[in-house]
Amino acid sequence: MHTDRFRTLLAIVALLAIAPASWAATTLTPIRLLYPSFAGSWATAWIAKEAGYFAQEGLDVELIRVGGSTRMVAALLGGSAPIVQAGASAALAATAAGSDVVIIGSTGTVSPFRLIARAEIKSPAELKGKKAGITTFGSTSDQMVRIALKKFNLEPNKDVALLTFGAQPEAFAALMNGIVQVAALSYPLYPKAIKVGMRELVNFGELGVEDINGTVITTRAFLAQHRDTALRFLRGFTRGMQRYRTDKEFSKRVLGKYGKINDEETLEGTWQDYAPTLQRSPRPALSAVQYLIENQFAGKKPLPKLEQFVDTSLADQLEKSGFVDALYK
Repeated sequence: MHTDRFRTLLAIVALLAIAPASWAATTLTPIRLLYPSFAGSWATAWIAKEAGYFAQEGLDVELIRVGGSTRMVAALLGGSAPIVQAGASAALAATAAGSDVVIIGSTGTVSPFRLIARAEIKSPAELKGKKAGITTFGSTSDQMVRIALKKFNLEPNKDVALLTFGAQPEAFAALMNGIVQVAALSYPLYPKAIKVGMRELVNFGELGVEDINGTVITTRAFLAQHRDTALRFLRGFTRGMQRYRTDKEFSKRVLGKYGKINDEETLEGTWQDYAPTLQRSPRPALSAVQYLIENQFAGKKPLPKLEQFVDTSLADQLEKSGFVDALYK
């Protein structure tokens, strides 16, 4: 009798030992995340996925690249994915137009963009009558080009024509081929341009442009219906940010895999360009969003209110629970 009970107990223990892995595999919640390019500013989610952080939160995250932030926000509203990472400007435009798009997270505030011109452009004044390359209207690259032109006393689409190319690699190719004379590029594209003789006109990070990087965007409807899923996503994402900041070699391997980058110099440069600027918390910087509002809706009175565009409640929850602090202890 005792022997039978002991065998039964052993069988239960053995079942419990193997069950969590199999159950987890069948109970992961599938979720799509769209991102715009292979730039290092979007690598946090790749790192979180490769490290298994999303799976540990019960999420099976499918990463899909869709060029152009405006296009991705449209896909979000169309139901193609519940969460996207895209330029904040595209989210602001959609919200101002009456949608329920909202920013719930970001990775930093230092702009990764440089304004790069062809070698024949010796000064900003020579851009008059020329063409600038952007990804899409309403994207971050669009806003950066407009900010730079304003600094140079040039009017977009009057003094300098803005041409859209869908994504940064295509804008880079247009710059190389002389289709446009200037473009806003981030790493690793801008150093490639400089290596072949292009000229850096503006380093937006040094200019004092407070950007909002790696923006995580969803809808208020999704938050209302699936708040726990959004919180679990942001928890895994925050662990990815910490890993990106602190584990250079792992991060470089992931950057190489997703960005199809083979040379060590580019991998090292990509990590150095982004990782040191990452925040500890995914809290969207309200001052950075306000800066974009004032530039994107300049002349509109009254200006749209900041709270229309941002929901910090998930970041609040992660911080107040001690989750963020625990990652760095």
